[in-house]
Amino acid sequence: MITVMIDAMGIGLIIPVMPDLIREVNGGGLSQAALWGGMLATSFAVMQFLFSPVLGGLSDRFGRRPVLLISLAVMAADYVVMALAGSIWLLLAGRIIGGITAATQATAAAYMADISPPAERTRNFGLIGASFGAGFVLGPLIGGVLAEFGPRAPFWAAAMLAAANVLFGWFILKETLDPIRARAFDWRRANPVGTLRQLGKLPGVRQLLFVYFLYHVAFAVYPSVWAYFGQARFDWSPSMIGMSLGLFGVTMALVQAFVIQHSINRLGEQRTVVIGHLFAVGTYCCIALISSGLVTLMLTPIAALAGIIPPALQGIMSRRMADNAQGELQGALTSASSLAMILSPLAMTASFAAFTRPDAAIYLPGAPFLLAAGLMVLAMVLFILRPTSADVASQAT
Repeated sequence: MITVMIDAMGIGLIIPVMPDLIREVNGGGLSQAALWGGMLATSFAVMQFLFSPVLGGLSDRFGRRPVLLISLAVMAADYVVMALAGSIWLLLAGRIIGGITAATQATAAAYMADISPPAERTRNFGLIGASFGAGFVLGPLIGGVLAEFGPRAPFWAAAMLAAANVLFGWFILKETLDPIRARAFDWRRANPVGTLRQLGKLPGVRQLLFVYFLYHVAFAVYPSVWAYFGQARFDWSPSMIGMSLGLFGVTMALVQAFVIQHSINRLGEQRTVVIGHLFAVGTYCCIALISSGLVTLMLTPIAALAGIIPPALQGIMSRRMADNAQGELQGALTSASSLAMILSPLAMTASFAAFTRPDAAIYLPGAPFLLAAGLMVLAMVLFILRPTSADVASQAT
C-alpha cells in the first residue's frame, strides 16, 4: 500500500505543470497544448496496454517483487528524461518508456490477491485504490507548490520519489508468490489480445471487463483535461489545480478505504456498482455545465463516490479466477484500463479543443464531462442487463 501511495505521488506531481511544460517546449495556446497532452497520455497508455499482460505473466512466473522493483527503477529514470526534455519528441519518448514499465498498481493488486482470502479481496482491492488516492492527495499538492520553481521541478521530485520507492521495496517488500504456485510463462497469453480473449471465455467475465473498460474511459476525463479545464473555465493557477486534485484524492482515498466495504456489506457488490455509476453521471453533468469554481470543488466528494466501482468489479471477477492466475487477471484489467487511456485522452482533449478554440460555435470547456457522463450511462445499462448468475450457470452447463 505504501509502495502504491508513493508511486501515485510521483504521477500526481506532474499533472499541474503539464500544460505549462508543453507550451514551454512546443509553443502554441492552451487548446493546442491539450491536444499534445492527449497524445502524450495516449502513447503512455498504448505501451501500458501492450506490456501489462507481459509483466503480469512474468509476475506469475518469477514473483511480484522483482517485476515491481525493476518497473519502479525504470520509472525513476523516465522522470529524469522528462525533467531534461527540451523538445516535445523527447517528452514523447519519455512517456513511451514510462508506459512500458507502468505496471506498479497491477502487480500490487496481484500481490494483494496473494495475501487475501477470497472473501476479503474486494475490500483489500479498495485499500489499494485508497493508497493510490492518498498518494494522489499529496502529489498534486506538492506539484502545485513546486510549480513555483518552474514546470520541471515536479519531475525531479517524482524521480526522487520513484527511486525512494525502489529502496523501500528492496528492503521491506517480501515475495508473496509461493514457488509451488508459479506457472510457466506463455507468450500466447502474455499479450493484451490473448489475455482478454482467454479471460473472455470465462462465463460472465467478458461483460464485466467491458463495463470496467467503459468506466475507465469515462473516469480518465480527470487526468486528461482537468488541468486544461481548470485554466479555461476558472483561470486556475497550477497551484490551485494541484489543490483541487488533492481534494479529489482525499475523497477518493476515504471512499475506497471506508465507504466501499460498508457499501458492499449493506448493498452487495451488484448494487454498489450501479450506485457508483449514478453518482458519476450526476456529478459529470453538473461539472460540465456550472460556471462556479467553488461549486465544482463542492461536487468533488460526490464525484469521488464513483471510486467504489472498480474494487467491486475486481472482487466479482477475482473470485472467478484460480489463485495462480491472479497476476494474469490484474494484467488484463490493467490492459483494459490502459486501452481506455489510449482512447480517452484523445477523445477528451479533442472535445475540449473543439469547444474552446477561438472559432468554436459554442464555448464549453466542460464538454468532455458530458461525454464521460454518456459513457457512464452506457456502462451502467450494460452492467444491469448482463446475464444473471443463473443465466451464466446455464450457459456453462
